[in-house]
Amino acid sequence: MAAIKVHGSPLSTATQRVLACLYEKGTDFQFVPINMAAGEHKSENYLSLNPFGQVPAFEDGDLKLFESRAVTHYIAHEYSDKGTQLLIPGSNKDMAVLQLWKEVEAHQFDSPCSKIAWEAFTSH
Repeated sequence: MAAIKVHGSPLSTATQRVLACLYEKGTDFQFVPINMAAGEHKSENYLSLNPFGQVPAFEDGDLKLFESRAVTHYIAHEYSDKGTQLLIPGSNKDMAVLQLWKEVEAHQFDSPCSKIAWEAFTSH
């Protein structure tokens, strides 16, 4: 069994973000589906992984993380020698520009895209 576990819903764009990063790195992991319709994300057991009762939750051995962007940041650095290079080598200026666009994605792009993805899924 893989040391890395991702607890989440395949319908969640935040879960998809973590899964995409793991696939890019070619890292073995176990996906643990969370049935949000049944309220599993609000159970006491799940809240021990993510105190906000949201998906995803992430485990790598004894490390437990939540918040998908923090998880992908960890994966990119911890597994930098594997798979697709997800870090920008170079100056602080290069990293500042990357960080800027990560913030744009988080605050300007994610919310409307998540709504569109949900509408597209539920309309079928």
